[in-house]
Amino acid sequence: MRRRAITLGMAFSIALAGAVPALAILYGGPDGNDHPYVGLAVFFDASGTRLGRCSGTLLSEKILLTAGHCTDGAATAQVWFDAAIGLNSPSFTGVPHTHPDFNDSAFPNRRDVGVVVFGAAVPVPGSLFATLPALGALDDLATRRGPDYPIFTIVGYGFQSVKPDLRMDLIRFRGATKLVNLRSALTDGFNLQMSSDPGRWAGGICFGDSGGPVFLGDTNVVVAVDSFVMNSNCTGSGFAYRTDIFDAQSFILPFLRP
Repeated sequence: MRRRAITLGMAFSIALAGAVPALAILYGGPDGNDHPYVGLAVFFDASGTRLGRCSGTLLSEKILLTAGHCTDGAATAQVWFDAAIGLNSPSFTGVPHTHPDFNDSAFPNRRDVGVVVFGAAVPVPGSLFATLPALGALDDLATRRGPDYPIFTIVGYGFQSVKPDLRMDLIRFRGATKLVNLRSALTDGFNLQMSSDPGRWAGGICFGDSGGPVFLGDTNVVVAVDSFVMNSNCTGSGFAYRTDIFDAQSFILPFLRP
């Protein structure tokens, strides 16, 4: 199964012109200004070559949380926070950092987490940022079933469709999703598996959503960062790396301390 796991962020580049409004973060809808601390990040290597596009979440005015496979190999990042990004949208430049033990092949625990550190504060309306959960906050969900499962909110700038047409509008979308599994071979306490359903529980992740937040319900508590899907169509389940585990927080928290 490992050979079919596909990361969500690094295969596609950004285009800041010719965007056409489309439907969803897979079945969701435009986020508007509900999550102004979620941004679109483009990463560059030391030579200035563009590596790819991801999403991320401000945990403070200078720290953006994202996925490790987005920051891996990157020397700089350029980040936008407008709900609909255009040619005149302001951007902010930061330095990426990747979990030192990130390993793209080490399933289920790839330690797929990274941060971008900005040199100057990013202005956010109301100075509201995302927060991390308590350690082990999701552990009790492993034994829940059916209606006892919580609803997560996913937010990002990922593609709206891949096949039959590629739709990659630069709009922040949001959707709702449900927990599928915490104890499979691809989760095992490190990742959470989410639904991707165009029905009642309308949400799913796609390329470009990597590093984007999985919020607990309607809160600003980010319990995971989008990590990978199992096919190139963005259909079926999506997987996110948990932020309520020691491996993640031991890397993130030092960046948040004065």
